[in-house]
Amino acid sequence: MKKLLLINPVGRRSGLLLSKFSTFSPLGLAYVAAVTPSNWVVKIADENFDKFEFEAADLVGITAFTSNITRAYEIAEMYRKRKTKVIMGGIHVSMLPDEALQYADAVVVGEVEGIWERAINDFDSNRLSPKYVGPRIDLAGFQIRPRRDLLHPNYLWHSVQTSRGCPFNCNFCSVSRYLGKEYRQRRAKDVLDELDEIKGEYIAFVDDNLIGYSPESKTRAMELFEGMIQRGLNKKWWMQASVNVADDEQVIKLAAWSGCMYVFIGFETISEETLEYMKKGVNLKLGVENYKKVVESFHKHGIGVYGAFVIGNDYESSTYYKELAEFLVHSGIDIVQITILTPLPGTKLMEQLQKENRLIYQDFPHDWAKYRFSYVVHQPKGLDAEAIYTADNHIKNRFYSFPTYQYRIIKSLFSLKNLTNFFASYKFNKALKRGWKGSHYYKKYPINFDATAS
Repeated sequence: MKKLLLINPVGRRSGLLLSKFSTFSPLGLAYVAAVTPSNWVVKIADENFDKFEFEAADLVGITAFTSNITRAYEIAEMYRKRKTKVIMGGIHVSMLPDEALQYADAVVVGEVEGIWERAINDFDSNRLSPKYVGPRIDLAGFQIRPRRDLLHPNYLWHSVQTSRGCPFNCNFCSVSRYLGKEYRQRRAKDVLDELDEIKGEYIAFVDDNLIGYSPESKTRAMELFEGMIQRGLNKKWWMQASVNVADDEQVIKLAAWSGCMYVFIGFETISEETLEYMKKGVNLKLGVENYKKVVESFHKHGIGVYGAFVIGNDYESSTYYKELAEFLVHSGIDIVQITILTPLPGTKLMEQLQKENRLIYQDFPHDWAKYRFSYVVHQPKGLDAEAIYTADNHIKNRFYSFPTYQYRIIKSLFSLKNLTNFFASYKFNKALKRGWKGSHYYKKYPINFDATAS
C-alpha cells in the first residue's frame, strides 16, 4: 500500500501555541485523510507537539496558515529534493496558489473534500495537475467524518465544524473569499451523531459563527443545543459568534444548558470610526456603548466571554489605548485577546495597503513569518510601530498586573457562578499572559507611553 503523509507545520511555537489548553487540532487534515482512498496508509504529523523530521512517503500533503507558510515551504522543499511529490492546501495557498506552486507539485484551492479523490487518482496515473479547485460542498448532506484516530492524542479539544461561509466582508478577513458568502450548514442531527461518536468531553466548534446570520440558522443552532441536552451528551464546549447573538436570550440559555463554557466574540475596537473602516456592520448596528450588555447577557447564564480586539489601526493614539485598557478592565470580559492589525492575503485590507505602498515587510515568502498578529507589518497613519508595541504592553500590563489581574479573575468567578467555566477562563488568561511575556516585543518596548504616541 502507498503511504500518504499529511503535515501540520508550525515552525515557531508562540502565543497560544505554548499552552495545551489553547491549542487546537488540524481538522482540515483529518478531513483529507477521511476522503483518501482506502488502499492508502495515511499518517498525520503535527508540529504542535513534535518538530517534524523527514520520514519516507509516496505522497506528502501540507496545510498552512499565512503565519506558518514559510515552514510549510521549507518542509515541502525537503521532500521535493528527494523527488517526492508534494500537494499543498489551506487558506494561504488558496489565496496565493501561484506562490505555493513554486514550492509544491500541486495545490488545492478551496475545499478539499470534493476534489481530493481526483488528485489522488491523477497522482496514481502519473498525471498530477498543478492546480485543483475544490467545489463548495453542500453541507446539508455532508456525512464525512474526520479521521480523529490520526490526530495527536494530547489534544484537549476535539474540533468540530458545522458550517462554512460568511455573508460579511470585513476588510481584514478572507473567510468569505475562501469559503464563500453563503452560510452553509450541516443538519443538526448529523452534527449530533458526530458528537455522539466523540469520546472526549471537550468540544471546540470551529465555525466562524456557530449561530449563523439568519432566523433559519438560529433555529438550527437551537435544534443542535436541544439535541445535546436530550441525548445527554455531557460535553463541555465553546463557540464563535457575533455580538448580535446576545439579542436572543433563549439561544444563550439553551447553549448554557447544553454545556457552553464560553463564547469567542470579535468586538475588535471601541472606536465606531474604526468599525466603519473595518466594515464591521453588525458591531456598528449594536453600538459600542452596548458591548457590556452583550457580556452581561452571557454571564446571566454562566457563559464566559472571550473578547477579541485589534490595535494598530490608523489614527489611534495613547489616549485611545488608555481608554481601551480601562474599558477592558471594567467591561466584565473574562478573556481578552489583543492582536496587532495584520493584512492577510485575500483581504481588502491587504489590497489597499499594497496599493498605498504601506507594507513594511514584503520580502515574500520569507516575511510571511511576521504576519502572525504580533508584528507591525504595515505603516499605520498617525503613529509608528513603537507606539503600537508600547500600547500592547501597556494594555496587557494593565489587566495582567496586580491587583487588576486578581480583580478580573475574582469578578469572573462571581459573574459565571460555574467553577468549570471559570476554570476555562482562568486557564486561557494564564495562556494569554504567558504568550504576551514570551513575545518579541515584551522586554524591548516600555509599558508606558511618554512620547511614543500622540
